[in-house]
This record gives sequence, structure tokens and C-alpha cells, in this order.
Amino acid sequence: MRALFDSQPPWFLAGPLLGACVVAMALVANTRLGVVGGFSDLVETATRRSVRIGTRGSFLLGVAGGGLVFAVVSGGRLLDGYGWVTRAFPEPAALAILVGAGVLIGYGAKLAGGCTSGNGLCGNAAGSPASAVATATFFATAVVVSVVTNALFGGSA
Repeated sequence: MRALFDSQPPWFLAGPLLGACVVAMALVANTRLGVVGGFSDLVETATRRSVRIGTRGSFLLGVAGGGLVFAVVSGGRLLDGYGWVTRAFPEPAALAILVGAGVLIGYGAKLAGGCTSGNGLCGNAAGSPASAVATATFFATAVVVSVVTNALFGGSA
């Protein structure tokens, strides 16, 4: 079973599937696909002490649940698949780095008005100039961080 999960699906399959998810969210729920909106929905639900979880919160729970199911079915460990970080650092340090990176990404996404999926997929598909700028910023930052990280720690991702 693990061999089935050892490689990513080809671009010509993954791209249309992502596009279908964007269209489905727009048609079925009349909302944009995005993780930051889901996180915000869950936080608002928790602070209002309401039992109602919105569409975006359900999407986020589905993404997290799907990742958990994938990890269990594929026999993966918690920190598999993070490239050089999990090879270069012991597990507790790698976990701290990844959590810290996630917090910074979440802050930046909230500041940008959406995450890479919200801006990159949905916002650009809708023709939003703000999403185009946010997406260009995501990509430029990723290139700079990759070059700096490679220079500091060596190796490839």
C-alpha cells in the first residue's frame, strides 16, 4: 500500500483536481477555497461557544483529517516529508521549526487577506489584482528563503 503513496500525482491530474475543488466550493457553498478562512471560522466558532462550524471550518477540518488519514494509511510518521529540516535537526527541534514557520505563514496569510490557496487559486481565478500581488509575493519570498536557507545550511530541499 505504501508504494501507492510514494510519489506525488502528476501535474496533469493534480492541477485539474485543484481547479475542480475551487469550482465546487464556489458552486456548492458560494465561498472561496482557503485554509486561513477556515481557521478564522473555527476560532470564531470556538470564541462564540457555538456548535455550528461553517463551510470554511469544515473544509479546514477535512484537509487536516485527510492528511491524518493519508499519514496512517501510508505508514508515515509525524515529520515525514519535510526535506532537509527533518534530516538536519532532531525531531523536537524540527517540530519547533515547523510550528514556528507555520505561525509566521499564518500571520502573513492573515495580513495578506488570504493564504496561498485563497489568493493563488481562487483570487487569481476571479481576476483579483490584490491576489495577483499576494501570489507574486508568496513566490518571491519562497525563492529568497530557499536561496538563503540553501546558502546557510547547504544541500537541497
